[in-house]
Amino acid sequence: MAEFRSPYPGYNVLDKWDSPSWNPITRRVVADRLYRVPPRQFLDPHLYAVLEAACARLLPQPERPEPVPIASWIDQKLARGTSDGYRFAGMPPMQQTWQRGLEGLDQESHQRFGQGFLELGAEQQDTILQSLQDDRAQAPVWQELSAGKFFSAHLLKEVVDIYYAHPAAWNEIGFGGPASPRGYVRMSPDRRDPWEAEEVPSHD
Repeated sequence: MAEFRSPYPGYNVLDKWDSPSWNPITRRVVADRLYRVPPRQFLDPHLYAVLEAACARLLPQPERPEPVPIASWIDQKLARGTSDGYRFAGMPPMQQTWQRGLEGLDQESHQRFGQGFLELGAEQQDTILQSLQDDRAQAPVWQELSAGKFFSAHLLKEVVDIYYAHPAAWNEIGFGGPASPRGYVRMSPDRRDPWEAEEVPSHD
C-alpha cells in the first residue's frame, strides 16, 4: 500500500483555535471530539472488539500514532439510541441491527474460515467484509438481516462519517472546520478564503 501523503502538508486546523474563525461553542465541540472519547457503553466486550477490527480494515490508519477512535463514537450512538431518523423496510431497530450485524461477521468468519473475525488475518477479514458489501454472505444471521444494507447503510456509513468528523481527518483534506462565527465567503469552485488551507500539488 502506498504511503498516504496529504495535499495539505503542515496544515493543522487547530491553529484556528484562537482565531476569529472559532467561538467558544465551536472550541468546546472540537475539544469534545478530541479529548472526551466515550468509553464502551453498549456493545459487549467481544462485539466491541469485532467492531474495532472491522473499522481498522475499512479505514486503516497505519500512519497515525493514535488512530481516530471510530468504534467509541459508534458505541456511544448506540448507547444513546440516536437514530438517523429512518429505518429500511425489513431491518430491525438500530441497536438490534448493529448487534446482529456484528454477530454476523463472526458467524460468517466461522463458516468460511473456521475462526472468529478477530482471529482472522487482514486478508481474510477483508474477504468477509467484501462478502457483506456484495450481499453474498451466507451465515444464518444474514437470512434475516440484509448483509448489503448493514454494510453500506450502517457499518461503512458510520465509519466514514465519524472519521471525517475528527479534526485529524480535517487536516488531511484541508477542511477548516465549522468556521463559526466567521464562516466561508468564497464558495465558488477553485476559490478559497485566505484562512483556508492551500493545496500543494504532488510531483509524483
